[in-house]
Parts: sequence; structure tokens; C-alpha cells
Amino acid sequence: MKSFLKKIIPEKLFEFLKSFYYFFLNKYKTYYYRFFQFRYKKIVRQVRKKDKIKVAFFLIHEAVWKYEGVYRLMEKDERFDPVVIICPYILYGETTMFKEMDQAYNSFFNRGYHVISTYDKNSKKWLDIKEMVDPDIVFFTNPHPLTKDEYYIGNFPKTLTCYVPYTFQTTYHYNQNYNRFFHNVLWKAYYQTDIHKKIAAKYAMNRAKNVVVTGYPGIDGFLKEGEYRLDKKRTDSKKKIIWAPHHTIEGEGMDLNFSNFLRYHGFIIELAKEYRHKIFITFKPHPNLRPKLNKIWGQEKTDRYYKFWQENDFCALNEGDYQKLFIESDAMIHDCDSFLGEYLALNKPVLYTDHDNHVKDRLNEFGKPAFDMHYHAKNEREIMNFIVDVVLNEDDRMEKMRENWVKKYIIPPNSKKASVNIFVDLKNSLEIGE
Repeated sequence: MKSFLKKIIPEKLFEFLKSFYYFFLNKYKTYYYRFFQFRYKKIVRQVRKKDKIKVAFFLIHEAVWKYEGVYRLMEKDERFDPVVIICPYILYGETTMFKEMDQAYNSFFNRGYHVISTYDKNSKKWLDIKEMVDPDIVFFTNPHPLTKDEYYIGNFPKTLTCYVPYTFQTTYHYNQNYNRFFHNVLWKAYYQTDIHKKIAAKYAMNRAKNVVVTGYPGIDGFLKEGEYRLDKKRTDSKKKIIWAPHHTIEGEGMDLNFSNFLRYHGFIIELAKEYRHKIFITFKPHPNLRPKLNKIWGQEKTDRYYKFWQENDFCALNEGDYQKLFIESDAMIHDCDSFLGEYLALNKPVLYTDHDNHVKDRLNEFGKPAFDMHYHAKNEREIMNFIVDVVLNEDDRMEKMRENWVKKYIIPPNSKKASVNIFVDLKNSLEIGE
């Protein structure tokens, strides 16, 4: 239609009409988003009156769960009734979808959560969560439409909706990360730092009116009451290293192309074998890496690769929650934008594998200084130097710099953990006393 109109309408007139159209479209969206915030005032008044407030946490991938602290605080409060809802990841077929759902459900069930899977295996039907649970508040774990519409924000216009990013947002994808329909219609967007709120105020059409800066709950386990904590060094004979490759393989990378997996996948295995008496490497892939490798390599080769890490006693595979993994590690090697800020909170040495010298060009105002707090490697030799010099010989010249960076950028406000800040804001908004 657009190409047809360009043929029959003079170019200057076409550009004028296009500008005119987008001007009024943006005006409409702005008022539409304001209307949502206005409607929330009525919903809040209704929720306040309830003796029990039902809170549903919608989870797609176990690895992006950042609500441990918030859930446990609600669990102990008589006014709240929290439940974790396992939702399907629908982008890479049923095999991947059910594998992810089963893994998440079993993990959360075993850890004592009240958890519900949206798929009933007995009836082979998808559950209607609005009818079955009827939540007053929904916390989402992902802003992207990765699941069925029934479990996405558009299906909950009469529910108080909240979101905590599953990582420190570090890339330049401002519209994708701050200005989707999702971000603009949320009741509460709990962001990590003042930098992230300023980005939202600049790029979101609602000008960040729904944003509250609370800190990032993903690092609550690394901090003690909002203060920087440096773990004592362990006396283990082997150094524990995490290798965390990203999923943005060239051609599958959404123009980010951070991933160096295809270059280093064999090299890291050889390292694990050669240094098996000195280091223990845990393979921590991004959840989206496996389905993309199934597409590129085929499932048989992909399964064989993952099985190597799973079955050998000198290495390991971690596809789920990684809080304990991070805390017990000595260092990390990665190319993942999600971990640029998160691992730094532990003040342990971290290496970024950079293949094209353009990583910083893809990062935002938070990501660039986080990137500078990393050691960097562009080849196998530089990875080896990091392992030998920094990890094994403990010549960590960036330790003090990282400590200062953490204090400057990511300590949560109010000298409290981010989960506490979120819970307090929620109770204040609902006028729930102590």
C-alpha cells in the first residue's frame, strides 16, 4: 500500500502526509497511555479493599527469574497471595517449549513455590489464568511477545501490571527496551538506576510516568542491606570459571551479533580438558542459544555438545537459576550484554570476548562504563592470558576500579535491597500498613 501511494502522490506531498499521520498517531498513543494510568487509579481503589491480594508472577524462562525476594516478602505478608505461573515460550517449536516449561515448573515446585503450569497435561489444554487465578496484580518477567497472547499484558487491561527488567539494560535498543506498548501501559515499571529512568523519560511515549527506581533485584543476593559486599576468598584448590556465551550469533543476532560462541565453542572445551586439575568451567549459555544451535547445527550435534558439559566431572552445564553459581565462582568469561552489569556486583574478575571492536557502539549510557570494567579478549591467546594471569595467579589489577564502579552505579536507593524497595512501594501504593 505504501509503495502504491508513493507512485501516485508527489514526493513532497507524500512526506507531508506521512509526517501528518505520524504526528496524530503519536498524539493518540500518548493520550491512550495516559488513559491507562488514569484507569489504574480506579483499579487500585478496588484492590485496596480486598482482604487477600492475589499476585501472579508470569515466568517464561527459569533463568530470568528476578522476583525471589519480592515473592518471599509477599509469602510472609497476610495481605498477599503470590503464585508463579509458568508460561510457554512459543518461538522455537513444541519440543523447546515443553522442555522449558517442565524445567521451570519442576525447579520452582522443588524450591517450595506455589506454582502453576499454564498447560494441563491431563486434558492437554491451556489454562485460562484470568478465570482460574483472577490475579489482582501481575508481574511480568519479559516485555517481548514470546508467549501466547493469553499470558501477555494485552489480556490484562483491568489488572495492576508490574515489570522488573530481567537484566541491567545495556544496549541501544531504546524503543524495544523502553517504548513498546508493554512499557507504556504498565502500572509500575521498577527500573534499576536513575540512568535507566532518564533513558525511559527520553524514549518512552509516557515519559516514564510509571517508572520507579528501586535498584535491581537480580543482585540482591550479592549485596548485604544495600551495601557493597566483597566475599571472602575461598580455599578451593580449583578455580571456578563461568563461560556464558550469548545467543546473538551472526545472522541470528537481531543486529547485535555479540556472540562469539561459534568461534570459541571447541577452544573452551580444550581448555576445560587441559586445565582440569586447576580450573572447573561451568557452561552457562543464554536460554535462546540452544534453539538457535538446533537450527544451525541440528539437534543431534547440539545435544552432543551440551551433553559434554553435563556428563564430565571436570566441568558442568547450568541452564537455570544462576545466583548460587555466580556467588561460588572465581571469574567469568562472557559476551552477553545481560551480564555486563550483573556480575560486576560481586567484584570478581570478568572477561568480555569482543570480536569486532564495535561492542561499545551498541551500548547505552549504562552499558559503556560497565563494559570498561571488564578485561577484554579478541582471540584465544588473550583468553589464556586472562585465565593464567588474572584467575590462576590472582593478578587482578581492576579490583579497586570495579568496587568503586559498583558503589557509584548499582547500589540500590534507600540503603535497602531492591526487592524491599519494590515491596515497600507496592504496599505504599495500595495503602497497606505494617
